[in-house]
Amino acid sequence: MIRLSAPDITDLEVRAVVEVLRTPDLSLGPRLAEFEEAFARRLGVPHAVAVSSGTAGLHLCMRALDLGPGDEVITTPFSFVASVNCFLYEGSRPVFADIDEETLNLDPAAVAAAVTPRTRAILPVHVFGLPCAMGPLMEVARGQRLEVVEDACEAFGARVGARPMPLVGRAAVYAFYPNKQITTGEGGMVVTADTGMAALLRSLRNQGRSADGGWLAHERLGYNYRLDEIRSALGLAQLARADAILEARSRVAGWYEERLASVPRVTAPPERVGETRRGWFVYVVLLESGVDRD
Repeated sequence: MIRLSAPDITDLEVRAVVEVLRTPDLSLGPRLAEFEEAFARRLGVPHAVAVSSGTAGLHLCMRALDLGPGDEVITTPFSFVASVNCFLYEGSRPVFADIDEETLNLDPAAVAAAVTPRTRAILPVHVFGLPCAMGPLMEVARGQRLEVVEDACEAFGARVGARPMPLVGRAAVYAFYPNKQITTGEGGMVVTADTGMAALLRSLRNQGRSADGGWLAHERLGYNYRLDEIRSALGLAQLARADAILEARSRVAGWYEERLASVPRVTAPPERVGETRRGWFVYVVLLESGVDRD
């Protein structure tokens, strides 16, 4: 069997995990804060909140926005199921808008046409690591007073111009499953510029505890969506090697593009569209109608 991908693990990651196992702090220890701070610095955002998965991060964002039954969220049908499950957990209704043929991301015109009086938010997904057209999407959101949460679970390493993909919406969610650009085994990260939202997310992930309350002081309904010290240490080590990992993925994508160039009726995925540059997640080709994929 040829795997779709395998995690890029070295002795650095092994040592980082073993070091944690030799301490009494396996959860809610110093590595968690270090990982959050390092991730926020890399992306140039004020706040990063580590969670147990990308799905958990998306769910907490829906909770933080107080979405509920009767509310509609516009998103893409061309995504992993977690992009929709996060609304269904809260009883909200997903509304699908069509995608752009070149980028496979949400078409801003289709999003605008899907808005109804019940629409509360837009959840764009940076599919296969290519940034969405966030400028036009934000114009729709501002015109209709809608919240925007970005599903960036596949897009670590994506760039706009010379800089990492900027945070444009109220929050963005990254994921670290083993097939992602960097991995913590299971895990995710919510980034936001909203200090109040970051504090709320930290409470929600930790059983609803307040930041200054005691272990048994709970302010709200919360969840056990914490990221433990072992995974945080693994994430720190992966983050330290992130540039090399991303470069290796880009190199492999170049090999595919070179070899597929001579194959008729096959279109390779673009690495760049306008100012955006893909953070390589998976390599998905487009076949002309009538071509047997297998």
